[in-house]
Amino acid sequence: EASASAPDAWPAAGLAACAERGIYEWFAPPPWGQGWSGAAIAEGYLHLAAASLTTTFILTQITGALRRIVESDRPELRDRVLPDLVQGKRLATLGISHLTTSRQHLGRPALTATRGGDDFVLQGMSPWVTGAPHVDFVLTGAVLEDGQQLLILVPTDTAGLTIPPAEQLVALTGSQTGRVEFDQVRLSAEWVVAGPGPDVMQKAAGARTGGLQTSTLALGLASAAIGFIKQQSTRRADLIHPAEQLQSSWEALAETLRVAADGGDISKNELRTQANSLVLRATQAALSAAKGAGFLEGHPAGRWCREALFFLVWSCPQPVVDANLCEFAGIET
Repeated sequence: EASASAPDAWPAAGLAACAERGIYEWFAPPPWGQGWSGAAIAEGYLHLAAASLTTTFILTQITGALRRIVESDRPELRDRVLPDLVQGKRLATLGISHLTTSRQHLGRPALTATRGGDDFVLQGMSPWVTGAPHVDFVLTGAVLEDGQQLLILVPTDTAGLTIPPAEQLVALTGSQTGRVEFDQVRLSAEWVVAGPGPDVMQKAAGARTGGLQTSTLALGLASAAIGFIKQQSTRRADLIHPAEQLQSSWEALAETLRVAADGGDISKNELRTQANSLVLRATQAALSAAKGAGFLEGHPAGRWCREALFFLVWSCPQPVVDANLCEFAGIET
């Protein structure tokens, strides 16, 4: 995982291991995959994120695209692309944040679509696309002149699609996340995943802002940090009580997550707020436990602290942002 912070890093080996172990199959029902339950997927994500947040974050974008294709009412598209995607022979990623949380304040669509006969022509950009230089498809969203939205699967070798160098991030740089630009990219209707219609993201179970996977990955990272503190506490009595308290908080939140994943009536925003708080506290506690060694480049505690900051900005609904700000400012809500 340490190498995943390098500017050119891409965890190809980790993603190949996911394919070999059938992890992509969790997210597609038969005949394409295994169709795991939401609770089982959440449990799997907890373990994966504790092992490698970068790889697991990439996985959420790959499987988010896969799930949107599964949910599509275009059977020809499903049959054409799902077998290779589920086996990991080809990869798709998401480029839809501009329809949910990113750039919504600008008042104009980041990516537009116009009709050209039976085709759609895309113009603009998608600001946050993970792994675009390494995948075969980008599932993106565009807005038509009448305000309707469209989800469409774009092969990355399509004429007019450009992938600039990925952004240098505070953490998870190995995810190769950056913008994808569209200059008169023309695609036939056979690549449409959903729409045109109003608010096509309302059905985006694989990548909806405020969903469970962001909280799940936060708890997975927190468990890695807490595990480090517990290991250190076997030799340092001063860490025993903090380790026990953090573990207790983690177990309570993990149980809440499991209830929510099973369809329980749990506030996803409240869960995300608490998960954000715990991952920030647990990673900083791990850095404190590591002392000066943790501040050296390459030590996992320092990396965990940087990675925890990601949850303050990744698909973070405004109520969660507000709650986090109040906690930082010491304002009771």
